[in-house]
This record gives sequence, structure tokens and C-alpha cells, in this order.
Amino acid sequence: MSPPNPSHLTIQAAQAILKPFNCVDTQSITSESEKAQIRQAILLLAENSDFQILGICADNADQGLAALKTYSAALGYQPDPNLIPIDEPVYIKFNGNTGLCYLDYYTGKYRGVLVSCQSSFEGGINEMYGHLPLDLFNNPESHER
Repeated sequence: MSPPNPSHLTIQAAQAILKPFNCVDTQSITSESEKAQIRQAILLLAENSDFQILGICADNADQGLAALKTYSAALGYQPDPNLIPIDEPVYIKFNGNTGLCYLDYYTGKYRGVLVSCQSSFEGGINEMYGHLPLDLFNNPESHER
């Protein structure tokens, strides 16, 4: 069952909202309404793709695992990460199709979440967006999916 789309956002509009999040340029989000719009766009594109892969760049494992938990819940996944936490910057990858998850040291400068929408059919949504805020789905009413 698909969740309602209260904003009547189209796929094309969602892609346009997320286009600035090109995984290279850092984008700042200045308002809660902008965060809500980005959440809606991600949820709509996720709803219209087969599965998602998350890549999380965080200052430490606790911060990264918190982002994994909130993003996963919003996207309808329940990962069971049995990961050994480290107290240095980390990269966490979660594959929503296989359920596999791993954590490793990260030496890069980026912080945030990469969301890769995957479709198995030609013409489907196969795009990656990021780096999105680690706390994008921390708001309880943001779990709209």
C-alpha cells in the first residue's frame, strides 16, 4: 500500500528539489519547511523505486547509526546492524535490497547521507542524492512512508 502524497508532489518536481544534492557540492538547508520538502521528495522517489542504498558519512558510529535508524524507518526498512562502533569518523553502507550493512573508517570531508534509489526496469528511478542532513528524519512526523 502506498502512503498518501499530501503535497501532491510529482516525481519530476521531487527530482528537481533534490537535484542540488549532487553528492559533490555541499548544500545548506535553512528552514524546517525546506527539510520537510526534501523529506517528501526522498520518500516519493523511494516509493517509486524498487529499493534504496544508504551511504552515511558521520563523525562517529553513534551519529551514523542514529541516522541509519531514522532514515531506514522512514524508508520502511528494519536493518539489524551488528556493527562494532568506532569513535572516529565512519562510513556506514546499508543495502535495502539485501539487508547487508557495514561500517568502516572514513577519512573524507563530507558528512551526511547518500540515498541511492534503484529500479530494476528501464526508465525507472536510478539516481543518488546527497549529502543529505544526518538528522533529516529525526522529526517524528517525518516518517510519512
